[in-house]
Amino acid sequence: MLRVLFLGTGGSFPTPVRNTSAILINRDGELILFDCGEGAQRQMMRAKSGMGSLGSVFLTHLHADHFLGLPGVIQTLSFQKRTEPLAIFGPKGTKELMVHIMALGNFKSRFEVQIEEVSSGDVIKRSGYEIKVIRTEHSIRSVGYVLEEDMRLGRFDRERAIELGVPPGPMFSKLHHGGSVTIEGREIKSEEVVGPPRPGRKIVYTGDTRPCRAVIEAAKDADLLIHDSTMADELADWAAEYRHSTSREAAQVAKEAGVLRLILTHISPRYSDGTRRLLDDARKVFSNATVAEDLMEIEVQYRDKK
Repeated sequence: MLRVLFLGTGGSFPTPVRNTSAILINRDGELILFDCGEGAQRQMMRAKSGMGSLGSVFLTHLHADHFLGLPGVIQTLSFQKRTEPLAIFGPKGTKELMVHIMALGNFKSRFEVQIEEVSSGDVIKRSGYEIKVIRTEHSIRSVGYVLEEDMRLGRFDRERAIELGVPPGPMFSKLHHGGSVTIEGREIKSEEVVGPPRPGRKIVYTGDTRPCRAVIEAAKDADLLIHDSTMADELADWAAEYRHSTSREAAQVAKEAGVLRLILTHISPRYSDGTRRLLDDARKVFSNATVAEDLMEIEVQYRDKK
């Protein structure tokens, strides 16, 4: 399971239809939060996503609309009697920010909050996947993140194995994992019954950024690109001045990177009445684009090859 839940999809400040940036990924029951706009914990409750399995929070930058939800999340988890540590990753300045956050309301957490400052090129290894830190271009120090799973075993050809005399059972597993077996004096090698390794899934989240080469390279062949799309193309000059992207620019990144799907997020409050213009601008360049909505959830499927 690899599900992406959009807790907040707006930029700058909340509106009646959009909370600020927060994206929750559920990977086989492990919850990973990317950015944490205000009210994120309430959005989790509305979505019934659970909070107890939240292990990590990754901040893209330290503008308030991307971190103001942290005090609420931490205090809510503490009230729920959490004891496991919570890891928070972010660019330089995150440690100082967290000192202030942890002091709010004369509150003492029941659990340890572990803080690690990251920069482009860092890799956080996890069981079965890794999270890479990538360079982005915003008005302050910022990063993006790539969640990429390990390569998977190739497909096991059960019928071929039986034809070769291999009985179902432990020998199947040995072959599937690269070993060899001997049947009536003949060695049968893994490659005779196992196809080539298959890719895991890959999700890229930019946070706030201008379209840039670093994101294009990092997003090559990704299953999902979640890109800053603050405004429509008619405000391209404004986007450049404030170091954001238009939906058309996000689509150009997706097209050049060869991603499978693009989700447009960090939508300006000026589009509270409708995002059709954003979507139209994007789809002129990249057809498989969608504008994120609060509490929208998608599942990222496996592909045999990319």
